[in-house]
Amino acid sequence: MSRTRKSLINIAAALGGQAGSLLISVVARYVFVKVLAAEFLGINGLFSNMLNMLSLAELGIGAAITYSLYRPIAIDDTLQIRALMDFFRKAYITIGLVIFSLGVALTPFLEVFIKDPPQIPQLRLYFLLFVVNNSISYFYSYKRSLIIASQREYVSTAYHFAFFLLRNIIQITVLLTTADFLLFLLIQLGSTILENIFISRKADAMFPLLKEPCNRGLDRRSFSEIKKNTFAMVFHKIGKVVVFGTDNLLISKLVGIIEVGIYSNYYLIIGTLSNLYNNIFRAMKASIGNVVAMETSDKIQNIFNALNLFGFWVFGFSAICLINLLNPFITLWLGEQFQFPISVVMVIVINFFLSGMRKSVLVFRDAYGLFWQDRYKPLFESLVNLVASIVLYFAFGMIGIFIGTTISTLSTCFWIEPFVLYKHGFKSPVWDYFRRYLLYGSVLLVAAGITCWLNGFVPGHGIKSFVLKTVICFIAPNLVFGMMFFRTKEFRFLFEKVSAILSIRNLGS
Repeated sequence: MSRTRKSLINIAAALGGQAGSLLISVVARYVFVKVLAAEFLGINGLFSNMLNMLSLAELGIGAAITYSLYRPIAIDDTLQIRALMDFFRKAYITIGLVIFSLGVALTPFLEVFIKDPPQIPQLRLYFLLFVVNNSISYFYSYKRSLIIASQREYVSTAYHFAFFLLRNIIQITVLLTTADFLLFLLIQLGSTILENIFISRKADAMFPLLKEPCNRGLDRRSFSEIKKNTFAMVFHKIGKVVVFGTDNLLISKLVGIIEVGIYSNYYLIIGTLSNLYNNIFRAMKASIGNVVAMETSDKIQNIFNALNLFGFWVFGFSAICLINLLNPFITLWLGEQFQFPISVVMVIVINFFLSGMRKSVLVFRDAYGLFWQDRYKPLFESLVNLVASIVLYFAFGMIGIFIGTTISTLSTCFWIEPFVLYKHGFKSPVWDYFRRYLLYGSVLLVAAGITCWLNGFVPGHGIKSFVLKTVICFIAPNLVFGMMFFRTKEFRFLFEKVSAILSIRNLGS
């Protein structure tokens, strides 16, 4: 199977799985809000973020080892694959135990993270269930990573969505019949355990080498490379966790736990979209790793430019839809009391777009293994984010927390990441990237302005109004994007690949 076909099958699986996940999540969140008190929604969001902070213990070793797998898989070096997987297994079991220990140690201090702690019995037991649910996955992650690195992430996606769907159906039933949050969390834990067991058995069937004894350890060169890349990824992991994992913590500590719950509703939609697109880009990562390992620099950069256009298109289109539709959807779904002001929503969506536009750069950075070259960037990003978010909160309120994220992204990631990729990966000037970014930004503003102007003529706030605005959002931005880019080399590349897979032709590599 060709790289392109594998990538598109992975993408199709990601699209289908995430779309189904969003649908069942919307229903489950509606039931959650109607059955349980608002404080439970805030606790659910806060604890998820706290566990995200604990994931710092992973140290980025997963990305470093996955990168090390690309070439052995491409040349079918089974001895090296087996040695890497044995090392990966030992490392992740240790990480899972560390995360569990840190979670247990943190349990007595939960009230420190909440401005007005709610009077919820068994609060610490709930947090411990979050800790166990998070840490147990690490015991099986190394096998899932081999499936992904071999360009067959659709297998992992299928298992994940099947268990996600089953879990949510059972949780909805339990909430409607018992309104028991403890049972809700126990079902989540059981689903996680079963999913990991099933994906582990599937990996064993796909890769018999996993069941064979490993008679050799990693050679000194491979170990040194993983050690160096892991050290660099520690900083990247810190940056990611601090920038994207502290908003809920700051809102909980500075604003209140109920506002955490309201934000979690927005994050459910935006986070699902982000996960969808992350899955798409991750589905391509192994194929791009293969391209970088085997192809010429000109072909690599041409593929990057096409992927960058794709990233702009999906994130730009999504940002326009979110600005126009997010608040109307929240109102229809949960009620006006769960809305944020449109100014807050716009800043959240801007952060979503800026983060999305980094995806193509980060996928190629990982494929090149350029973890070391910008290792200190996340530290500056984290510092700017925390300082700006806290200072701007006291100046402007909750919107300042989100503006802090915008400032940290523009002052660091926006220019450092492409600079490193072009200098050390493509070995060419970075100005072409920023020229394209300026063009994409200008087109986005035009498309957003036209879409908002057209939606201004739609009367009312009911379902009919929402459907009409949705139609406008689907047509107007894509029409503008198509008119601007259909003649470009990047658009033709993407169109040819999609057309080929839809017509079931042999794509080659």
